[in-house]
Amino acid sequence: MKLSSKCEYACLALIDLAENRDKSVCRIADIAQRKKIPKKFLEQILLILKQSGYVKSKKGASGGYKLAKPPENISLAEIIRLMDGALAPVDSVSKYFYEPSPIEQCKPLLNVFQEIRDYVSHKMEDTHFNELIITK
Repeated sequence: MKLSSKCEYACLALIDLAENRDKSVCRIADIAQRKKIPKKFLEQILLILKQSGYVKSKKGASGGYKLAKPPENISLAEIIRLMDGALAPVDSVSKYFYEPSPIEQCKPLLNVFQEIRDYVSHKMEDTHFNELIITK
């Protein structure tokens, strides 16, 4: 599994919103500066997160973004699946994005990749954004 830049930036944006959840909203420019995310790219990411119900926005001069739900209710796995798709290393062991693949010819090898999928999936399902906050 390899995360895209979009996925990495989405995670950083959610961490920033979790770190600043006591504020009414966070401006895109502020999030972009704090987490070193290209502003235009961040706008696209926040739109996806908004459409998926992870963030909400307020329009206007005092507008910005905030989490739509508590950070302890957002798992790392949810965001990675949203942005990048399957957590599995090969399509044929994916629970949510299964596609046949050549590796299915070798059951022992397939089992190794299922174990990897299970470990990665459990770790990411059990990791929530409140645990990723950097305290100052």
